[in-house]
Amino acid sequence: MRAVLQRVTRASVTVEGQIVGEIGAGLVVLLGITHDDAARDVAYLVEKIVALRIFEDEAGQMNLSVTETQGALLVVSQFTLYGDARRGRRPSYSEAAPPAMAEQLYEDFVALARRSVAHVATGSFRRMMQVELVNDGPVTILLDSRKAF
Repeated sequence: MRAVLQRVTRASVTVEGQIVGEIGAGLVVLLGITHDDAARDVAYLVEKIVALRIFEDEAGQMNLSVTETQGALLVVSQFTLYGDARRGRRPSYSEAAPPAMAEQLYEDFVALARRSVAHVATGSFRRMMQVELVNDGPVTILLDSRKAF
């Protein structure tokens, strides 16, 4: 399981002209799921994300987590995080999980995140979405449950 985190001052997801998810300050989580992910990957990434100290304290140091700042999460499924573009010019998505499996793990991720973060918004699974955000810092972090990077 992979995630791209972006610290934001605000963010939203729109589907067919309608906002389906929106947050103020917090994190946008672009979430990619591969075919052999399981509950352990969900638990690892949620725990890592909600405890990651990437928000500034009163001294301007990145010492606070999204939970400590009472920030929000906007979680958006993104199978393209498993795109492999090492060969040719068209990425292969063969490492992305099948939709039914990915949707269940995505829902599990959101449910677990809601145990720690008061406001968790989402996109719409398997839909064309427009994600709009204001990256704060900018701060962007890559995470992988297998610690590949």
